[in-house]
Amino acid sequence: MIYSGRARKLIMSDGSEYFGLGFGADSDSRVCEIVFNTSPVGYQEILSDPSYTDQFVVMAYPLIGNYGINDDDYETRRPTIGGFIVRDYNDCPSNFRSKASLSQVMKKLGIPGITGLDTREIVRKIRSQGTQKALITDAELPLEEGLRLLGETVLPTDAVSRVSRNYRENYIAMDAKYHIAAIDFGMKENIIRSFLKCGCSVTVYPWNVTADEVMRDRPDGIFLSNGPGDPTDVPEAIMLVRELRGKYPIFGICLGHQIISLACGAETYKLKFGHRGGNHPVKDLTSGKIRITSQNHSYAVDESTLAGTGLTVTHRNILDGTVEGVRCARDRIFSVQYHPESAPGPHDSMYLFEEFLKLMEK
Repeated sequence: MIYSGRARKLIMSDGSEYFGLGFGADSDSRVCEIVFNTSPVGYQEILSDPSYTDQFVVMAYPLIGNYGINDDDYETRRPTIGGFIVRDYNDCPSNFRSKASLSQVMKKLGIPGITGLDTREIVRKIRSQGTQKALITDAELPLEEGLRLLGETVLPTDAVSRVSRNYRENYIAMDAKYHIAAIDFGMKENIIRSFLKCGCSVTVYPWNVTADEVMRDRPDGIFLSNGPGDPTDVPEAIMLVRELRGKYPIFGICLGHQIISLACGAETYKLKFGHRGGNHPVKDLTSGKIRITSQNHSYAVDESTLAGTGLTVTHRNILDGTVEGVRCARDRIFSVQYHPESAPGPHDSMYLFEEFLKLMEK
């Protein structure tokens, strides 16, 4: 399909520039961290995943937009992704669930996109050089001016406070077995749906809730959600877990996994280009099974710092050996780096939620 939009370009910190056509919001120059995602489907979930706050996402799969946007698959109704970079944007979606085109939704949300670029080259560059700052701007902007903007821009570190809800919300399950206290660091809606499916009512709290506020509601278990950015940027969350450790079963996903590790005394580090996609193999060291997982994160737990924390490694990434899960049986704590609520397979998505229920039974 031939798409005709305003001439735009992408400038990366290494001085390379790529010319294409804009879609979505026709915004002024915007600087974000540039990352890539290998998923062939799921661009609506990627668009609305709060973990992509302040990031340009390069889609490794070439055709994006062909099935449009529907009303049911949002992970949040106020997406904060920096922008989309794609090879071939399709502005005429064909799907019975589609309610709008991707460009229409991005325009409404103020999110810029650019199409017609060699995304294969950009992905290879990120893999070899690592993530870096990038700029989406008008095609006429001189390269020197773009590099000046990149050099002067300091990326924000307050993403969690911007994407978390500001007040508590209650989600009631029929004949609820348990009451979950979920801490929102940028939580995806499918996590709440997964708990409700398991028969758990959920109270969702802002990222900076105090331990006293949580304990006052007498939950059966604590859940720590996914979210954007560096886990060390939210010391309040780390202190919260330290205060709640040993008092309740605690389950963490993604950023929640990293926060648990930091609260127990381990350290984290930034990966060269992160893990983002729906095809990452992870080995469950307890069962020996290898699961194909959905991932979206820039940071990992440093395994060499786990000694003395009480945590043991339960899952490992097959591609690079990084830690994908930890557990402290004594304190009824466990976490995984990947997203079980977004599992590609039909049978693997709920087993960790069921494991959490068993801990609450005890």
